[in-house]
Amino acid sequence: MTVHIYGAKCVGIDAVKVTVEINIDHGIGIHLVGLADVAVKESLLRTVTALRTLGYHIPGQKIVINLAPADLHKNGSGYDLPIAVGIIAASNQRDLPLCSNFIMMGELGLDGSVRAIPGALPFTALAASEAMDGIILPEISALEAVELKETKVYGVKNLEDVIRILSGEDCSDMLIWNTRLYKKLQRQEMHLGKNRNIMDFADIIGQEGAKRGMEIAAAGGHNIALVGPPGAGKSSLAKALGGILPPMTTEEALVTSKIYSISGRNPARLGLMRTRPFRAPHYSASLPAIIGGGAGDNIFPGEVSLAQNGVLFLDEFGQMPKSVIEALRGPIEDRYVTISRLKSKICYPSSFMLVAASNPCPCGYWGEGDRCTCTPTQRNSYIAKMSGPILDRIDLHIHMRQVESGKMLRAEKGESSKEIAARVLKARITQKLRFAGESILTNSEMDNKMIEKYCPLDKECLDIIEKLLSSLDLSMRAYFRIIKVARTIADLEGLEDIRPHHLSEAASYRFLDRRVVGL
Repeated sequence: MTVHIYGAKCVGIDAVKVTVEINIDHGIGIHLVGLADVAVKESLLRTVTALRTLGYHIPGQKIVINLAPADLHKNGSGYDLPIAVGIIAASNQRDLPLCSNFIMMGELGLDGSVRAIPGALPFTALAASEAMDGIILPEISALEAVELKETKVYGVKNLEDVIRILSGEDCSDMLIWNTRLYKKLQRQEMHLGKNRNIMDFADIIGQEGAKRGMEIAAAGGHNIALVGPPGAGKSSLAKALGGILPPMTTEEALVTSKIYSISGRNPARLGLMRTRPFRAPHYSASLPAIIGGGAGDNIFPGEVSLAQNGVLFLDEFGQMPKSVIEALRGPIEDRYVTISRLKSKICYPSSFMLVAASNPCPCGYWGEGDRCTCTPTQRNSYIAKMSGPILDRIDLHIHMRQVESGKMLRAEKGESSKEIAARVLKARITQKLRFAGESILTNSEMDNKMIEKYCPLDKECLDIIEKLLSSLDLSMRAYFRIIKVARTIADLEGLEDIRPHHLSEAASYRFLDRRVVGL
């Protein structure tokens, strides 16, 4: 007898259906085919042990398990559950009339318990698109999909729960929205509220120019570079950025949540991610850790994708390997990253705000009186990592200085993050309405044609920009970046057209393009 059970596999941030075919016929042995990796092949021993623990027997015949399509690599431990159900159904140990109506994924413990697996969110979206009756997932994993109500999502604790569902019994108590775990986490979330431990801009003394730059960057989704000595507040400003960014839209939250789902980074997460991610990898992180990578068909997203719709903070930017810095060019420009291996190629979204922080020289004190001990050659070599093509892709360059100790003691608190966030949100709403017919949400995402359409310049502005280009010797990419930043500054002021002073301010944030270190 042959039965068909349905599982799934993630390809990028989406999932494709995998048919688990189980046939029991004359002969001996258990045979698993269909390009399965080691983790899937090991599932046979786990599955057999779990079935015996629960009182099921393994037929003394030839069992052939085929994972179709056969030319698609299968990886992970999530196929334990469909294989176990298939053996039970094919051997007629239980009548499971609904076994082909659901997508099911889960890792089996030796006692028959079902453990969490990555990819629950893409799997649930696939079940809805394929018009299946629902999806069966481990309870912990099913929590990710509570907001996808297009299909029934069952959260199970063990294999017997799955058998109950597939037998046709009333199992509404196992719908994830009815489980005790969901209600418990929901109460905890309501009790804790939305309070997050994020630094407030009001707690950062001085650095008003840098705060202004961060506000512009947040309003338009621009990349920003902070250059200054140790203790100037670069890291504090980056960490406070999350407090002024608007919440993600449902579309943004879905894409970001899918990335975290397939990477298995957020166990027991209730619903979609609503907080924009803030990723801060160490400067020694490898190229695959930043861009993404893996062996064979098992390719995982890197930091540029985990920061999707959020912030990628790279501290000590000047200390990072040159190869890693240069590899950021593509993701910054294209807003996606393609990772290629010999037999596979995966594309992940990577639309993020880059916040790069660096000292101006190896000792960190160039420009702070006579404290710098570096030679001009050392300074030029150090800052050269932030020059050329990578700087062209960073919209705002902010030069920060240390705040004098006397001013720190006497300084009054500035604007709070809440006040700044209100202006940022207003500017973002303006951009959302402006780009309603486009596939973008912020000014930073505009291409050259969109700039011509949405950023018209009058004669006075054209004269200003012509003088700026000739005096600063900027590239055309830097020119378009200035226009984008000027558009954001105008949005913050609530103005429909770009004015000359907007262009002048935007150009003032390009100091690294014209800086000669050591002179």
